[in-house]
Amino acid sequence: MKGRAPFGEEDEQMGTIRLTAAQAMIKWLSVQMTEDGERYIDGMWAIFGHGNVAGIGEALHRYRDVFPTWRGQNEQTMAHAAIAFAKGQKRQRAMAVTSSIGPGSTNVVTAAALAHVNRLPLLVVAGDVFASRRPDPVLQQVEDFDDGTVSANDCFRPVSRYYDRISRPEHILSALPRALRVMTDPANCGPAVLAFCQDVQAEAYDYPEEFFEPRIWFIRRPAPDAGELERVAGLIRAAKNPVIIAGGGVIYSGAEDVLAEFAERHGIPVAETQAGKSALPQAHPMNFGASGVDGSAAANAVSEAADLVIGVGTRLQDFTTGSRTMFGARARLVSINIHGYDAAKHGAESLVGDAKVTLQALSAELGDYRATAFDPAAREDWLRAVDAFCARPEDQAALPTDGQVIGAVQRATGDSAVAMCAAGTMPGALKLLWQPSQGGYHMEYGYSCMGYEVAGAMGLKLACPEREVICFVGDGSYMMANSELATAVMRRIPFTVVLTDNRGYGCINRLQTLGCGGEPFNNMYVDCTVEVQPEIDYVAHAAAMGAHAVKAAGIDALEAEIAAARGRNIPTVIVIDTIANDFPGTGLETSAGEHGFFWDVAVPEVSDRQKQRDYYARYLDQIARARLVN
Repeated sequence: MKGRAPFGEEDEQMGTIRLTAAQAMIKWLSVQMTEDGERYIDGMWAIFGHGNVAGIGEALHRYRDVFPTWRGQNEQTMAHAAIAFAKGQKRQRAMAVTSSIGPGSTNVVTAAALAHVNRLPLLVVAGDVFASRRPDPVLQQVEDFDDGTVSANDCFRPVSRYYDRISRPEHILSALPRALRVMTDPANCGPAVLAFCQDVQAEAYDYPEEFFEPRIWFIRRPAPDAGELERVAGLIRAAKNPVIIAGGGVIYSGAEDVLAEFAERHGIPVAETQAGKSALPQAHPMNFGASGVDGSAAANAVSEAADLVIGVGTRLQDFTTGSRTMFGARARLVSINIHGYDAAKHGAESLVGDAKVTLQALSAELGDYRATAFDPAAREDWLRAVDAFCARPEDQAALPTDGQVIGAVQRATGDSAVAMCAAGTMPGALKLLWQPSQGGYHMEYGYSCMGYEVAGAMGLKLACPEREVICFVGDGSYMMANSELATAVMRRIPFTVVLTDNRGYGCINRLQTLGCGGEPFNNMYVDCTVEVQPEIDYVAHAAAMGAHAVKAAGIDALEAEIAAARGRNIPTVIVIDTIANDFPGTGLETSAGEHGFFWDVAVPEVSDRQKQRDYYARYLDQIARARLVN
C-alpha cells in the first residue's frame, strides 16, 4: 500500500497536499489576488476562544509570514475595522474576521448587518459546534429543541449575502470560492459567513495542489441594456429640470470623474447621499450638496423643482428622499444601479449597469443635450451660509455648536483629510456642512451603527495610510465602543478622534422633543433617573489605553490640537464640550422640516398632551405627501 506524504508535504504523484481544513483555508486565502497584485483578503482579525483557537489559530500561526493576523478587543469592532477597510478600498479589497462559537460569533452579527446594508464585502469565519456531535452540548452551544442542525451562527442567515456551514474538510473547496465570488460581485456584494465546525477545522484532508494556485479576482463592469438605455435617454432629453442623486455606487465604481464630466456636459446639478458624498469635491460647480432630510437648501430646492430625478448608485434610503416626500408628484424617477433590486425602487425607470460604464454610454446617447433651468447662484448662497454657520466664534469660552467644531476641523486640515462618522447628530451635520475634497468623506449611515466610529477610523487608516483620518464621535457612541483605541496604539495606527461631549444622546433627544413632540426623557443624563450625574473623564480614559488625549478649551484650541496630532504615530483623542442642539434657529433649516426635509418617524396617535396631539396632526399632513409607488 502506498503511504501518505508526511504532514503538510506535497505528494507529487497524487498532486495533493495534506493539510487540516483550517490550514487549507488560510493557505488558500493567502493567494487570492487583485488585478493590482495585492492580496484580496488582506489578513484576518482574530480573537481566539473555544471553537477557533486550536484550528484557525494554529493555521494563522503557521501562515503568519504570508497572511497577517490582526488581534482586536471585540469581535464586533474588529469587523467594523474590516468593513471600513473595504469601504476605504472602494470594495476592491477586503478583510476577514474569525470568532469563537457562541458570544464570539453573535458579537459579529451586528457588524454583518452593517456590511449587508451598506453593500460592503466582509468574510466572517465563525467557529461552530462539533460536526460529529460527539461532545454535545459543548460550552456556549445554543440548542434548538426542535432542530438539531441549528447553532448560534444561524443568526447570521438574514444578514449574510452568502452563508455556508463547513461540516466536512472538503467543503472549503466549494465554499471558499463561492464566498469570494459573492464578495467580489458588484451587484451582490456583502458579507459572506462560513460557520466552521471546530472539529472539522482540525481534520486533515488531501487537498488538490491546484486549489492553492494563485487566483486573480476581477471586478466586472456590466454594461446597460440597449433598450433601457434608449428609454432613459429619452426621458432625460424630454426633461427641463433634471437632478442627479449621487450614491455610494459612484465611488465603488470609480466613476467620480465620469460623473463630473456628465454633470458638466449636460448641465445637470448633483445632490449627494451620505455614501455618495465626496464623489464630487464640494468645490465642483455642479455639486449642490447633501440631499434629503439632512440636505442643503440648494440641493433640496433643485430636487423639489425637478421634473426628472436621476439616481446613480443609490438605494434611495428614507433620509435621501425625505421619506418619499421630497420629489414632486409629477417628477419622473430614473435609477442607474448595478443591481436590479435597487434600480427598480420607488417605481423608477431602471437602468441596470455599472455606474461608470453606464454614465459613459448614457452621455454618448444624449449627445449635445444640456439642461439649463437650475439656478447656479443657489449653490453659492448655500455655501456662504455654511461658512457663516461654521465660522470661528468670538466667545471662545462659550460652548461651541457641532457646526463650529466642524468648521474648526475644516480650517485645520487640508485636501488629504477624510472626515468619518456613523451615528448621532454628527452624520447629519457633516453631510450638511463638511466641504470635502474628492474622497474626503467616509460615513457609515446605511445602518447608522453607534460604536463604528473608532474601529472604523482604524480600518480606514489601514486602507488609506496617505490620508489624514478625522473621526468625529459623540460621547454616546464613544461609550458604546472605544476599545480598538488600544489596538491602534499597539499597531501604531495614527488617526484623530474629535470627541464631542454633549452629556448624553443629544441627537435622539432632539428627535424625541423637536421631531416627535415628546418630552425630554432618558436621553440626556439630566433627564435620566439616576442617583448621581456622571462626570466622565474621557481624556483620562483614552490616555489609559495609550492614546494621546487632551481636552480642548475652545475652538481655537481644537484647531491647534488637530494640527499637533499630525506629528504622532498613535491615535489622538481631542475632547471638546458642545451644546446639545445646534440646528434650530440657525437659519439653516428650511420650511419643510427641522434642517432639511421631513423624516417619517412614527408619532403617537393618542396622547393626553396637546403638544403631542399637535405634532401628530402635522405628521398626518407630512405623510400624505409621500409617494407610495414601490
